[in-house]
Amino acid sequence: MQHPRKSRHALLLAALLLAANGSHAAWPLAVDGQPLPSLAPMLKKTTPAVVNISTRTQIQEAEHPLMRDPFFRHFFDIPNQPRRRETSSLGSGVIVDARKGLVVTNNHVIDKADEIMVTLTDGRKLNAKLVGADPESDIAVVRVESANLTDIPLADSDQLQVGDFVVAVGNPFGLGQTVTSGIISALGRSGLGIEGYEDFIQTDASINPGNSGGALVNLRGELIGINTAILAPNGGNVGIGFAIPTNMANRIMQTLVEHGEIRRGVLGVTVQDLTHELAQAFGLSQTQGAVVTGVQPGSPAAKAGLEAGDIVLAINDKKVRNSADVRNTVGLLGVNEKVDIQVLHKGDTETLSARIAEPVVLQEDGKKIHPKLAGTLLRELDPGKGTEGIQVEKIHTASAAFQGGLRPGDIIVMANRQPVRTLADLRAAARNGQELLLNIQRADGGFFLLLR
Repeated sequence: MQHPRKSRHALLLAALLLAANGSHAAWPLAVDGQPLPSLAPMLKKTTPAVVNISTRTQIQEAEHPLMRDPFFRHFFDIPNQPRRRETSSLGSGVIVDARKGLVVTNNHVIDKADEIMVTLTDGRKLNAKLVGADPESDIAVVRVESANLTDIPLADSDQLQVGDFVVAVGNPFGLGQTVTSGIISALGRSGLGIEGYEDFIQTDASINPGNSGGALVNLRGELIGINTAILAPNGGNVGIGFAIPTNMANRIMQTLVEHGEIRRGVLGVTVQDLTHELAQAFGLSQTQGAVVTGVQPGSPAAKAGLEAGDIVLAINDKKVRNSADVRNTVGLLGVNEKVDIQVLHKGDTETLSARIAEPVVLQEDGKKIHPKLAGTLLRELDPGKGTEGIQVEKIHTASAAFQGGLRPGDIIVMANRQPVRTLADLRAAARNGQELLLNIQRADGGFFLLLR
């Protein structure tokens, strides 16, 4: 009897030879009595669960200062209405619960959308309502009302291995469904700066821009990830795509469905990767883990007994490879949820228990800090997320600060030439004079702004 693997190889070789030698002949349905391998049966069950998502967004355009002058508008007979323009976008989504009409997609696909439309493979167009979104993980959930929907089963993404075959399904550029195949190239990819919480599946299956929010499935037709991004140095696909693992996406989806938002708690610890050099300095033979660099006083980590210099080995029985694992695992835990932390403390392995606490958001009315900041709501940034300063959480468009150029999302890093990391720093720096010179970080750039 011929070995099964050799038989499969012979089957594929025979099929290729037939294709090469008989270009005018139809493809054979079988070779040596065995059917040719095909993904078609699996895809017939899977593709109805992958939908197209289109959005429409109304954006208010910035006006020239003269346009805000009532006399100028009256003189030139300009209507007293804000200028708006409409934008649209296309992406993909995956039906994960047909009974409830729940569709998972990327946050960036539906971000700030005024209208969301879901198009099924049978041509039906359904209005969708936003259930909740999480920009930090780039996951969003929308709901549609319709019968005869098809959902997709979820696989355990923790069981994936490098080399597993995968298929990416989506709707790039609104041209209709496309399917590409490949393998898992790597697992646990992080530090890419794409999202706040990163634990990506890397695949060489082609993922184009319109595939965002689409499905990455295994050969059984089970969902293993939500396609999210590609690495495209020259603007094209180079075989490096990333997907959010199903376990992470499902955990976030459940929280969004229940609460409409993600309410992340804090452990109160900062960590860094355990490098080879640090392992040698600590006298360790292993290089997997995260080194505790700081513990916030009074935090759950401090109450549990964590100390600087401890090596985090596992959280809730899940091995920790690096600092990103700590951040991702803790970031998926809810407030008051118990967490078991296995650490290496002074050469001994211990398991400590803590409960995730409600984050303390320090914010203040800008008017209490300086008159020129009236009409703003200011918030301290979490230094654990890599950015320090004071963020403009909200700002009234009629305020002097807005007229002077301050915008929501701006980060104040200096005031009157003094660095500011806390609201107390800003308050102290703002005491010097009636004018306020601010050093602002906006997107990837920085500039000075004088409020007088």
